[in-house]
Amino acid sequence: MPDTTDSEPRAHALIDFLSSAFWLKTQGIEIPDHMLQNWQELVEIAAQICNVPAALVLRAGDPVADVVCSNTNRDNPYQVGDQLQLAGTYAEAVIDRRSVLFIPNAARDSHWKEHPESNDKMAAYLGIPILWPTGSIFGIISLMDSRANEALQQYQGLLVKLKELVEAQLTNLYFTLAVQGSFENILNNLKEGVIAHDLKRRIIYINDQAEKITGYQREEVIGKDCHDAFGEPFCGKKCSFCSDQPELRDKAEYSVNLTTKLGESRKVEMRATMMKDQNGQDFGVLATFKDITELVTLRLKVDEHFNFANIVGRDSKMLAVFQQIRNLVDYDFPVHIYGETGTGKELIAQAIHHESHRKGAAFVPINCGALPESLIESELFGHVKGAFTGAIREKKGRFELADGGTIFLDEVAELSKLMQVKLLRFLQEGTFEKVGGEKTLTVDARVISATNKDLKAEVKNNNFREDLFYRLNVIPVNIPPIRERKNDIPLLVEHFLKQMPEGAPGVSNEVLQLMMAYKWPGNVRELQNAIQFAIVHTNRDIIRPEDLPLELKSLGGQQPRRGPARKLTAEAVTAALAKTGGNKAKAAKLLGVGRATLYRFLNDQPGLL
Repeated sequence: MPDTTDSEPRAHALIDFLSSAFWLKTQGIEIPDHMLQNWQELVEIAAQICNVPAALVLRAGDPVADVVCSNTNRDNPYQVGDQLQLAGTYAEAVIDRRSVLFIPNAARDSHWKEHPESNDKMAAYLGIPILWPTGSIFGIISLMDSRANEALQQYQGLLVKLKELVEAQLTNLYFTLAVQGSFENILNNLKEGVIAHDLKRRIIYINDQAEKITGYQREEVIGKDCHDAFGEPFCGKKCSFCSDQPELRDKAEYSVNLTTKLGESRKVEMRATMMKDQNGQDFGVLATFKDITELVTLRLKVDEHFNFANIVGRDSKMLAVFQQIRNLVDYDFPVHIYGETGTGKELIAQAIHHESHRKGAAFVPINCGALPESLIESELFGHVKGAFTGAIREKKGRFELADGGTIFLDEVAELSKLMQVKLLRFLQEGTFEKVGGEKTLTVDARVISATNKDLKAEVKNNNFREDLFYRLNVIPVNIPPIRERKNDIPLLVEHFLKQMPEGAPGVSNEVLQLMMAYKWPGNVRELQNAIQFAIVHTNRDIIRPEDLPLELKSLGGQQPRRGPARKLTAEAVTAALAKTGGNKAKAAKLLGVGRATLYRFLNDQPGLL
């Protein structure tokens, strides 16, 4: 039994300390300068991205709201420190609704035609409420434009992200003050678990969420040694109180695995804070933790099965490409994809198309380097009947076919200077004429281009127009070659094997080692070809190095070996098996080889068994 003679007074001392500062009232919390500076940076960025004169953070009060952040723009009528009457305003509506409010044109809205902001000439509005962790309103993030602005709604996602950032900081501030203020009422309403113990590891507090995560009730752990109450150090190997002389730190953050009362393993993110009394002396530890088990499991599943539009990869470089594709969802800017041969440029282009609002329309690819100069213009822009010999009927070009969708110009660096001029005109004006035609056509097609050449170098060498380069290269996407993301090779091998008919062989570790060592000049395409080659050439259930193409097979003799090579003979193996009574593991040890090596030898020598 742990010594609990003074645990109750110490518990009261802790509660008295936490309660004595003040009862936390959210309306009276002063926002620190560093948080306000961070919010100010956010509204400046938001105003620039959304191209509006006013971006604000308001702190709600009654009957006024304080402007705590406002972007610096000469057309912005609001300044930090202003107090705005809430009655009848956009902000009041956001508070009442507790949700997003979008007004594209107040002048045409019967409800908003007369409103306080009209005096400030703010016709368009997008606002979202900011909440304390308790759910009460802190304030509003607002974007306002002096003109009617239907496009403002597309930035709702950005506003939600800003809201999440601000609310995360408010939650941290709230908790920090909660440690100094109301203990029971606030900590029990947090989503994080909270456990407190004194310097002798005796638990003096556990909140509702901590009970839920651990499975232990208050009466089971209060007053007990932390290590005894949970059957092991609650903080795992990160525990600062495992030794006779605790390693006291003011703060520590880490992830640990804990075992619940029912024996389940849970992954938690933990933050331990040293508590000090009024004299600055350490007297206990407050540990807050959040259960992230489901999140980690989900991430693992995503990592294990990461197949983004048939593009396989979990290397950080590829995940960055996937994120870049997601970031392009709401925009139609031209995209230029650079990647070596075989990296999957067309797959990336297809992914960009299918993730965009154009996914219901056509994706039209064309390889600019695969067609002769005499045909490329007709392929791109179409031709009218009789435009040239053989033009027996009118034909639509790729741009016309891609109307409403996406055209993918692969190997765009191969275009002639004349075709570069025609492409530049389309990018500038969205118009073109068919070959032999006089009528100017207009289509709405997003342009994605790609090349395995360095376009900047092509510009310097006067092979590619500089003005066209800047028109195409608005959003550059660089696909890493497979040699720079070798962690994806086993995943890609597994993916390609799954595409084979049922009963396809697996690959041995030796094959994977060769693949990891190879440079793959043909990238993913060459890897896929190598898998297909090996499947055709093997007659076993496992692909061995000798089944691989010559360029990979030749690497076998270059692979470093761990220790001296040992050659097995039928006589030596027979003798070892006889000596060990047929125990293969002991026989392998006696022969000085691994069990896998012995098993492979026996599989090749079935007569020995």
